Amino acid sequence: MKKPLSKSPHSLSHFSPAGDVHMVDVGHKTATARMARARARVRWNALVSRELARNPKGNPLEIARIAGIQAAKRTAELIPLCHSLPLDRVEIRIKRLGRGVEIVAEAATHAVTGVEMEALTAASVAALTVYDMCKALDHGIVIERIELLEKRGGKSGPWRRPRASS
Repeated sequence: MKKPLSKSPHSLSHFSPAGDVHMVDVGHKTATARMARARARVRWNALVSRELARNPKGNPLEIARIAGIQAAKRTAELIPLCHSLPLDRVEIRIKRLGRGVEIVAEAATHAVTGVEMEALTAASVAALTVYDMCKALDHGIVIERIELLEKRGGKSGPWRRPRASS
């Protein structure tokens, strides 16, 4: 088995010491249970808030939930150097917040690499789907605060976003 390239613990993992771009070699790693949660927020005008339930295209929030799950499953096709992962679970929770929503995506796997990109992709695509479904009512919709909230598993151990930045 080939050993990974020797790198500084603070270097970008997708670049070799010579500066070449590569997919990170995870062949030497042991599979562990891993989980990641990510969030995106979407803001819109009062018209969207009033008309959301009557959208002729269907319930935008349920369609966004399905889109987020599909996106998590296709992350490796969208992010060039991302590994394909067998996902055990993807959940999308969407909470109404006055003039907008908060989307929280959680992905879990038992694999040799983390599932953060799947959670972030799920939250992002769910937010983009909300925009697409509601843009006829508000072209000024804002997607913001796409961020990792928490991750567990792997050599680096658990990480959680500090509360102050919520």
